[in-house]
Amino acid sequence: ELRYDEMQELASMGASILHPRAIPPVRKNSIPTFIRSTLQPQVEGTRVADDVAFGAPQVKAISIQRGTVLVSLESFGMWHEVGFLADVFAIFRDLGLSVDLISTSEANVTLTLDANINALNEGALTQLRQGLEKICRVKIINSTAVVSLVGAKIRALLYEIGPALEVFEEYPIYMVSQSASDLNLSFVVDESQAEQLVKKLHANLVSQNQNAIFGPTFEALQQMNVEAHPQQVKPAPQKWWVEKRSELLKMASEEQSVYVYDTSVIDAALARLKSLSNVDRIFYAMKSNNHAEVLSHVYDAGLGFECVSPNEVDAIFKLFPNISTERVLFTPNFAPRVEYEQALARNIQVTVDNVFPLKNWPEVFAGKEILLRVDPGMRKGHHRHVRTGGKLAKFGIPLEDVNEAIALATASGAEVVGIHSHVGSGILDAENWSRIGHVILEAVDSLPNLKYLNLGGGLGVVENPNDQPLDIIALDETLAEIKAARPEMEIWLEPGRYVVAEAGVLLGRVTQIKSKEDLTYVGITTGMNSLLRPALYGSYHEIVNLSRLDESPSQLTTVVGPICESGDRLGSDRLLPPSSEGDVMLISTVGAYGAVMSSNYNMRTPACERVL
Repeated sequence: ELRYDEMQELASMGASILHPRAIPPVRKNSIPTFIRSTLQPQVEGTRVADDVAFGAPQVKAISIQRGTVLVSLESFGMWHEVGFLADVFAIFRDLGLSVDLISTSEANVTLTLDANINALNEGALTQLRQGLEKICRVKIINSTAVVSLVGAKIRALLYEIGPALEVFEEYPIYMVSQSASDLNLSFVVDESQAEQLVKKLHANLVSQNQNAIFGPTFEALQQMNVEAHPQQVKPAPQKWWVEKRSELLKMASEEQSVYVYDTSVIDAALARLKSLSNVDRIFYAMKSNNHAEVLSHVYDAGLGFECVSPNEVDAIFKLFPNISTERVLFTPNFAPRVEYEQALARNIQVTVDNVFPLKNWPEVFAGKEILLRVDPGMRKGHHRHVRTGGKLAKFGIPLEDVNEAIALATASGAEVVGIHSHVGSGILDAENWSRIGHVILEAVDSLPNLKYLNLGGGLGVVENPNDQPLDIIALDETLAEIKAARPEMEIWLEPGRYVVAEAGVLLGRVTQIKSKEDLTYVGITTGMNSLLRPALYGSYHEIVNLSRLDESPSQLTTVVGPICESGDRLGSDRLLPPSSEGDVMLISTVGAYGAVMSSNYNMRTPACERVL
């Protein structure tokens, strides 16, 4: 339910269901307006009327208004100058341009123009610039978008909105605007970033606060559509854990909670990676899953191992005593001197990601071949904690320090034979690695005899059903240009999640069910002590009631564990069949960064591991 002023704000800020000029006539005559789906006429839909109660402060929508041009005007001459803004807006008026948002300070006026309603061709912008430059300095930025939070009493929600605004930490915000009506809070950002920001804000401010105002969730609506039009539904690809349901239920009956890995899924992922014709060597990031049988499958496939601690290195040589040292890559971060000494003594490949070791321990690297980890200044990944590039990440040598690092390595008697870069985890954009490659190669053009270019890992897998999978063929094609330019150089990758994530599930049995108003909580035998990722990263994992896989989902459920923490939520607002004590819940895509991050918090034993 919406009031007319809320609907007017939504329509004006980019919502495309009702045109902004369609609302005043019905508002003036107090005519209730109903918005429904012709595909699902049985769903009640949205009602707009003047008798809708104000209710508690709440974000009711997050919108994108694309095709925005930002105009920044700066002049100390505007301070206390009567008529300055009148002169400015006269220029816009004479060119027939309608201003959208505006923000002012003592020396700056920033405003936006909506390209959808203004004729903003290059000629018009040139005329605008020429007119404005007569009275102030002008900066025009094209291809921006307005991301708006819309709802009643937005000011009263600032304490709640604050934590959600961390999504902007790596993006420039050109302008912030809040309406005097207290109905919206808008941010002007690069258009390329807008959709991603909307998704993150929606997850923080809407998905976690679902209530009666919003009506059914999208999951519930999709289920209604399935039931109303079963003939139109395309069957989803069969998950391995559906085919092996009986085996998994048997394992769950033997353990309170258990991780299960399907090695055939691991082998299929390894085969896809080995098909990359433009990648010469692949190292498995064993921090993602260090189970011995998983490592054995990686070893048998001929991959190397990327290790980040001496204990990981020791584990590899213990499991595979005859492994070639070229198949072991040590990539420490802020490690003590002794770890570099031990790794180099083993004659394995070592990556240095700071100038400090080269400057303060040059004798450690004398006569050795090393790789340098370079930060390209780019940040990617599904959460800020897994973005390993840019100034906010502790990893890598900044681009401006690369020449110093090369000089220090040369002075110590070391030879830089490779460059390594890694910008984040869970990336589904196939062009990411070629972009890194171009940036790095340009930065290290003083190393013409470079042998290795390690483009890192971060190859993502689909966790949210709305995501598109990483196109491994497209990835290979994007690397072809780099390979053609430097054919003498080996290209390396070091995936972890891509190899094991989809191969793992976590099984736990239902312990209790609780209802709080319109919320249903289902508790299971394990929680964040076994799977930390939802609490740490806000990660999404598909959850099903494996015992009732054939039953229709009908209950909006939040799945939680037994840990004494409010953050012990494994999945919120999931549409599941009603559960009973003893049912087996399955959490999917947990083969990576699941068991390896578990703990005995609350002195509860985490899930054990089994292999199919």
